[in-house]
Amino acid sequence: MEKALVNSEINADKPKKGFTILGISIYKILAYFIIYSIVGYIIETLYGIMTKGVWESRQSFLYGPFCGIYGLGAVALILSLQYFNKSADKLFIGGFIVGSIVEYLVSLVGELIFHIKWWDYSNMPLNINGRICVYFSILWGFLAVYFMTSFHPRIEKLIDKIKIKKPIKTLKIVTVLVSVFLLFDILITMYALKAFMVRKVYEYDLNILNKEYVINNAYSKLYGNEKTANFIYKYFSDEKMIKTFPNLKIQDADGNMLYLDQYVGDIQPYYWKFFDK
Repeated sequence: MEKALVNSEINADKPKKGFTILGISIYKILAYFIIYSIVGYIIETLYGIMTKGVWESRQSFLYGPFCGIYGLGAVALILSLQYFNKSADKLFIGGFIVGSIVEYLVSLVGELIFHIKWWDYSNMPLNINGRICVYFSILWGFLAVYFMTSFHPRIEKLIDKIKIKKPIKTLKIVTVLVSVFLLFDILITMYALKAFMVRKVYEYDLNILNKEYVINNAYSKLYGNEKTANFIYKYFSDEKMIKTFPNLKIQDADGNMLYLDQYVGDIQPYYWKFFDK
């Protein structure tokens, strides 16, 4: 009896474990996604300034400084490569494979759900359906080595310092609130991208696959109601969409890439121009 009481007291003192994925809590995974999506946005913005001479949006969603592929890629690397930190070779191979899978799936989802192409590697050697290519897959490998051995450990230390200063409950609440906002952002982005794409196909009679369906069904559903149409034009105008997603493109029925910034008149697809390329 006494032994049972002692065991129960010991078990009561042990911290309760919540649901985890490969040993990492859901809250931490969400926090990683948020942090690295913001880091990715900063990296992409600076890259755009250096290569194009313009400050243009590199957001994945309509609202907020989030570049989702970085957040998703970081989470995938952390979960899959956390056990291989002692081997640079394994980290490189893992990054090559995991990064390629993430990039391919994100591109595929963009085409299936949003009906757009985020990027196109068709003109690069050793590519698969224009979604991934060996050049960027190798970069994913090198990135995985640096990320897992240098960058991510620093982020972990930063998170640990924040934990000391702020209550865990507060951090969890903030993480959940930002995650809910991101979910809303993703859903409204899906709707806005579809509305924008359908509008351009209708206005310019773009020769895409399933053109008849887009014009006869999707367009009428989205723009057939006056209140809905006014809402779309007000909040998802050509300027809003092309400045948020300056590199949007769709594929026509002949396989050609159509860049949608060609179909928005004189609207510049950037916020500020620093210098000519």
